[in-house]
Amino acid sequence: MEANDVTKNKIAVLAGGWSDEREISLSSGKACQKALLDAGFSQVDLLDIAAPGFVGTLVDGSYDVAFVAMHGRYGEDGAIQGMLEILHVPYTFSHVLPSAMGTAKNIAKIMYRTAGIPTPDGMQVPPEQELTQDDLDEMVAHLGLPIFVKPATNGSSYGITKVTSASMLKDAIDLARAENDTALVEQCIEGMEITVPVLGNDDAEALPIVEIVTNAEYYDLKVKYEPGELHHVIPARLSEDVYAKAQEYAVRAHKTLGCKGVSRSDFIVTADGVPYILETNTIPGMTETSLLPDSARHAGIEFPELCRRIVELALEESK
Repeated sequence: MEANDVTKNKIAVLAGGWSDEREISLSSGKACQKALLDAGFSQVDLLDIAAPGFVGTLVDGSYDVAFVAMHGRYGEDGAIQGMLEILHVPYTFSHVLPSAMGTAKNIAKIMYRTAGIPTPDGMQVPPEQELTQDDLDEMVAHLGLPIFVKPATNGSSYGITKVTSASMLKDAIDLARAENDTALVEQCIEGMEITVPVLGNDDAEALPIVEIVTNAEYYDLKVKYEPGELHHVIPARLSEDVYAKAQEYAVRAHKTLGCKGVSRSDFIVTADGVPYILETNTIPGMTETSLLPDSARHAGIEFPELCRRIVELALEESK
């Protein structure tokens, strides 16, 4: 094949799995498969990693690239990436360590602080910790009310509670820890919700910022998968200097975590113009209604072209 003819590569789109986000992942996978075919790739197979014989199918297929359309546990946390490393199959998006750190919000917050990126104050509660009333009172005294409680490693807003009274805190922590996860109890920052996609490897650049407008208490699961035009304002209505600062922080987060290909960092911008980073998604949603494709479209990159570029970045990184 010609050196620059990336469409001659055989692509396996990996989706599904066993996490809470299985159906969302399958939707992303189908959308990416169609986009890659529209981009000119001649063979693009959609593989469910939970299917019997999946590993054998992947190996026997002699695929050039695995396009990882996974979300949540086993897909976004470094697990599938580790398997692909062992099998020597090049793959899209971030490698094992960045995936694991991005998924573990408590670890990512340490990295953000090290890089000088503002992030809400927070406390972590391991699954085995027995909470006393004094512990709960200390959290409220330290973080104030309201407080967000979320699983440290889950995604798509599963298990998140906005705690508005001290009496809600214990149940919210139990919900976040329901699947043997560490709970992250986090200061509530009020302001504009934005997300900043970043495209690239070592030379990564920020795409247009998306302002998220909802009538919900936060960008919850229902809102995330409604049509983008209902909730996305692009470009975000920020002053020029705050807009530039948010993009700078997103690129810094991408590089600090070691992300590859694409990432998408979520922020709250306070009334005085400070962007506080909440998390970095190492595999952003990839359906037609998702934030990353919507942002890329406003930068003149249609969905098939975006998927093709992601494959190119994966091959570039595997050299």
